[in-house]
Amino acid sequence: MSCSAYPYPDHRTPFRVPALLGVLALTVAPPAPAQAQAQAPAPVQAQFEAQVQVQVHHDLRVQVDPLRGTLDAEDTLTLPAGTTALELTLHAGLEPRTDTPGASLERTGTAAGAVPLERFRAQVPAQSPRLTIRYGGPLRHAVTDIATDGGRPMPSTPGLIDPAAVYLDGASGWYPDPGGPLTFSLTVALPSGWTSVSQGVEEGAGTVSGADGTRWTERQPQDEIHLVAAPFTVYRKATPHGEAQVYLRAPDPELAQRYLEATGRYLDLFSRLLGPYPYGKFALVENAWDTGYGMPSFTLIGSRVLRLPFLLESSYPHEILHNWWGNGVWIDYRAGNWAEGLTSYLADHLVQERQGRGAAHRRAALQKYADYVDEAEDFPLTSFRGRHGEVTQAVGYHKALMVFHTLRQEVGDRTFVEGLRRLFREHLFRRAGWPDVQRAFAAEAGRDLGWFFEQWVERAGAPRLGLSGVTVTTGAGGYAVSGHIEQTGTAQPYRLQVPVAVQCEGDSLAVVKNVALDGRSAPFEVRTSTRPVRLQVDPRFDLFRRLDPAELPASFGRLFGARQPLLLLPGAAPPALLEAYGSLAAEWGRGGGEAVLDRDVQGISADRPVWVLGWENRFLGEVANALARQGGRLEAPQLRGPDDTDSPAPRSRGPSGSLVTLAGRALPGAGHAFALALPRRGTPSAVLGWVGAEDEAAVAGITRKLRHYGRQGYLVFDTPGLHAALQGEWPVLDSPLGAVLDPAGANAPLRLPPTPSLEP
Repeated sequence: MSCSAYPYPDHRTPFRVPALLGVLALTVAPPAPAQAQAQAPAPVQAQFEAQVQVQVHHDLRVQVDPLRGTLDAEDTLTLPAGTTALELTLHAGLEPRTDTPGASLERTGTAAGAVPLERFRAQVPAQSPRLTIRYGGPLRHAVTDIATDGGRPMPSTPGLIDPAAVYLDGASGWYPDPGGPLTFSLTVALPSGWTSVSQGVEEGAGTVSGADGTRWTERQPQDEIHLVAAPFTVYRKATPHGEAQVYLRAPDPELAQRYLEATGRYLDLFSRLLGPYPYGKFALVENAWDTGYGMPSFTLIGSRVLRLPFLLESSYPHEILHNWWGNGVWIDYRAGNWAEGLTSYLADHLVQERQGRGAAHRRAALQKYADYVDEAEDFPLTSFRGRHGEVTQAVGYHKALMVFHTLRQEVGDRTFVEGLRRLFREHLFRRAGWPDVQRAFAAEAGRDLGWFFEQWVERAGAPRLGLSGVTVTTGAGGYAVSGHIEQTGTAQPYRLQVPVAVQCEGDSLAVVKNVALDGRSAPFEVRTSTRPVRLQVDPRFDLFRRLDPAELPASFGRLFGARQPLLLLPGAAPPALLEAYGSLAAEWGRGGGEAVLDRDVQGISADRPVWVLGWENRFLGEVANALARQGGRLEAPQLRGPDDTDSPAPRSRGPSGSLVTLAGRALPGAGHAFALALPRRGTPSAVLGWVGAEDEAAVAGITRKLRHYGRQGYLVFDTPGLHAALQGEWPVLDSPLGAVLDPAGANAPLRLPPTPSLEP
């Protein structure tokens, strides 16, 4: 199972998904029986022959009672020829027994896992390597919040059967598991109105204890078996790459149709880019609690999330693509999880790139790394296993995304695509690690890429770039722009190709030149025939690097990534509203924040990230001044006009009669809730945040939602309902990696040559 992030408009998650990535040892067994070696269903049956030998084929017949939280099951295991004994694990509450002639089942101890597990040793007749085990009992582990490295909880359960939903995976211990690759058929009996989902395809109905049940069959090797069930309404649509399916907890034909169409579109895109889709269906399945799980041939998404309109172009293709990377080519976690970064690059980034927003997406990835990862918490990609919050996500997803983009620049688009196809072709239904990724691309490139993977995958950290000594000289042939590119931040310099763009007066496109940099400094020279007016280093954010604070606009992400923010509570607010702001401060200040009443502070340091909370806050004047420097305006009763003193202002009387002007729009305080992240004067690394709302319900909504907009600098919600009415980013006005070469270039746009998106 793969776990994924679900981006809001700032490309981040509305919840945090636990990394429940079961790591099962790969056991290469003797040839499996014919039943386990059958071909995959059409239309992909001719494309894939099993590349690993399965350890066991399960024929499961399961009756589930959601009201009692129990299951009763019969599992017939077909084993490799010559097998006489095997070790199994099963949930400790399920009481297994066997009546297979000549077979025995002996309890041998307990096993570590997400649920209580017991070990069993089975003896099997050599002449008939089949074993039938009957078992049953309760399996109900509550959905609980688990801690993350970001200090915020994530909903998770290791296995659950209850009146609202059934969720079982390999870690639940719900079937006898010898470990290693498996195939299976699964017949599920459920109460009337309930429907099951698993891997594979439906192959008609079976019978379990006299009740009709759905039969799921997966003949391609798997590393675990999933079972999800609920009272679903099911929608279907045939595609050339398998059936698109949608399982909703309440009928919604319009929503289902959008997902069915998107499924067909993305299956086609990724099949043409990488190779044929390896499963017989892909299903969107609605969950009762917030999840973002990617299983082979289906995804399990929380009710609230799947109705977000932008999900179809952000995280949904990510989940579909996991059937190539993670659930097609498996991850060798011992060598690091490469699949999340590659999936992020070929889904999230590719969708944005095809819409002309690739550079913005890469900048956002670099910004997440800069916001959340300091040198003490950094780690190499070989150590990434799964996401547990912002730090692990920034490295395992965003750094890895940028590394694959850098690899594409190194080998070229055609070789990059052929490397992807080789990796998929050679490792389908097998485990692959970073060394296998390296070998696939090196084989297609026809050269050694060891240096590339050593510096980007095996090392922690990132280079910092600098620009110095920029001059313009003239001659008979035109102009020469020269200077030095520098790198700092690491003990060992990186080997880089640094793009340098020069915009010339009157030219439609800038001149772009790559500068080789493999030491601390490298000179560059760009010759032009017309007058150069502006220079920018790495203008498309093609390099993985640690951004300079001055390259980053003030954003909510920078505030949430701060280690020790100060949260100023409005002492003059009504008690209920003050309590709501207190809850906000407790949530946002997890992991080192300090929350104090505004009246207990004489002034606030200019170099510390600060949240000013409430219209009633005595430091509202600082917010007004900072907003004025960004071209906006904040007006409130008894609040004097913005000036340059940055001194605390008299208290306002709340949103009645208040007005905030942003992006040319004047928005009244009444009927709106505001959030701002503003740059502090002279201190680009510190950010001033403000939240202003007229009631405690709006404050509670902002507490939940604002983290999802980490890239934004301002956000306005309509109240009630808290729908986003206006959002945006502040411009970066003075990048340290840019230079104005002529007064005419002070406001000249940088017009870069178009770059093609990665196409099949």
